[in-house]
Amino acid sequence: MAEKIQKTDAEWRAQLTPEQYQVARLKGTERAFTGAYWDTKDVGVYRCICCNEELFRSDEKFDSGCGWPSFTAPASPEVVGEHADDSFFMRRTEVVCNRCGAHLGHVFNDGPAPTGLRYCINSASISLEPKQGENP
Repeated sequence: MAEKIQKTDAEWRAQLTPEQYQVARLKGTERAFTGAYWDTKDVGVYRCICCNEELFRSDEKFDSGCGWPSFTAPASPEVVGEHADDSFFMRRTEVVCNRCGAHLGHVFNDGPAPTGLRYCINSASISLEPKQGENP
């Protein structure tokens, strides 16, 4: 993982769109089935919208039916952090970018093998870097 990134609120606002800022910096959530990547099949890597850290790979993406991009594992264990999230009267596990602290989404224990995990990630928190010549 690269060096940690810290910016002021004004710097994040200048860098991100209003939706990206709301989701990534204020822990918002985009509506299901509305994000850019929930159903994409393109081959590539998914990077943090705030710091460009490689977070997920298309090899680990699967169709969970939940309306958000879902992955069985991060690109490497050290790129994401997990925190207890008790908002909305339920217990969930928030997933953040370890490099810049961006809110990515949540992880659940209802994913497919081999991990059994479902990293449910907001499209507004990531950008897809397609692998040239390998997309359907």
